[in-house]
Amino acid sequence: MSLLGTTPSRGPGASFALATLLLPAVLLWCATLSFARPGEGERKPNVVLIVADDLGYADLGVQGARDVRTPNLDRLAAEGVRFTAGYVTAPLCAPSRAALLTGRYGQRFGLETNPGSERDAAAGFGVPRDEPMLAERLKAAGYATAIVGKWHVGYEAELRPQRRGFDSFFGFLSGSSRYVARNLRNPILRGDEPTKVEGYLTDAFTREAVEFIGAHAEQPFFLYVPFNAVHVPLEAPEPDRERFAGISDEKRRTFAVMLSKLDSGVGAILAALDEKKLSEDTLVIFLSDNGGATAENTSRNAPLRGEKPELYEGGVRVPFLVRWTGKLKAGTVEARPVSSLDVVPTVLAAAGLAKGGGRPDGKTDDKPLDGVDLVPFLTGKSKARPHDALFWRIGKDSAARVGDWKLVVHGDQTELYDLTEDLAEKTNLAKRRPEVVAKLRAAYEAWERQLVAPRWTPTRGAGDE
Repeated sequence: MSLLGTTPSRGPGASFALATLLLPAVLLWCATLSFARPGEGERKPNVVLIVADDLGYADLGVQGARDVRTPNLDRLAAEGVRFTAGYVTAPLCAPSRAALLTGRYGQRFGLETNPGSERDAAAGFGVPRDEPMLAERLKAAGYATAIVGKWHVGYEAELRPQRRGFDSFFGFLSGSSRYVARNLRNPILRGDEPTKVEGYLTDAFTREAVEFIGAHAEQPFFLYVPFNAVHVPLEAPEPDRERFAGISDEKRRTFAVMLSKLDSGVGAILAALDEKKLSEDTLVIFLSDNGGATAENTSRNAPLRGEKPELYEGGVRVPFLVRWTGKLKAGTVEARPVSSLDVVPTVLAAAGLAKGGGRPDGKTDDKPLDGVDLVPFLTGKSKARPHDALFWRIGKDSAARVGDWKLVVHGDQTELYDLTEDLAEKTNLAKRRPEVVAKLRAAYEAWERQLVAPRWTPTRGAGDE
């Protein structure tokens, strides 16, 4: 039977009509091919994952910054997808990074808080060896892998980068570092050995990232660049400060230089991909590890309430950009909630690996990922929300987002917000909508029953030293 339910005629008019009817299906099929995963013998896409440290939601020009320009990050947004509801799993560095690199809530394996400095941290701090990390999965699939920057998810020898899937490591292990004069207690390492660094640290990380791209242009690679900018201490070269003489606040002026250096670093990485003609072969992801630490570094989270280390939107909603040239529509602004948990499954799917990927030891991975592959949502294949619910726990504080409702529990205080109408979380509706509180509390408790107790608590130096 024909598409029209009758026997088709043999004339040219009927052929044209049939072609017209089939055209949409053909176009859809072609579009599907353009988003197909790499097949046998095809080059797998490169992956560049760039993480800023304590960058505020409103610190990008494309998200409202006016006193500091971020042309390269704005370019990344213009050439890719900007998520306006991009979340991380914790308002602190270490647990956020643990989830980013595993695709699983850190609370599932006891990494819930920052550990303090390397010398003060509890024994065994880090992502357990039985939780496969993204670099391990990609290395097992033939990728060259490197980390340039801040680690902060394991101090002991077996938990350091080169035992977690990275071929090379240039950076530091702890939560923060000086940008100019080095701290001998927290040295910059190449592999496991301290190394001398010339110039400003953000510039040094940029140079290393660019060199890695140049050296590995002929093979698929995973480059993880967790800059420590714009985390304190606030340090900037004096000549660069003169460029922001119009900013009267001394702290903000230093911050402006630090952010400008970060933006320039992103620009240099994008330029290196362009130079090697790798832009269309590379999935680039940029996000901050948590919300801006406004009180410390003057970062800004407007119009959101709160900052690092709080569970309000300003602590967990972050700048989040993804570019995959030729695969994702340029200039897309996506309002559906997504999570840093989605990075691992998105990368694995892009690389043609089964969901969850292969374990580096060759065994079957029986630990489900908490994120989703974002590509079907961004190409229109799925109209649903990537996540119906997202959850947070840090000590005795907790939060849950279900739909557009947000529950925040801080000590004895229970707060409920409608994020559709109240993005700034100003009006607590908990007493007016007890049935919604009950629904979100039940969802949170169901999630919490899957977790383990924190494997350590913060010690002296429990910040990000």
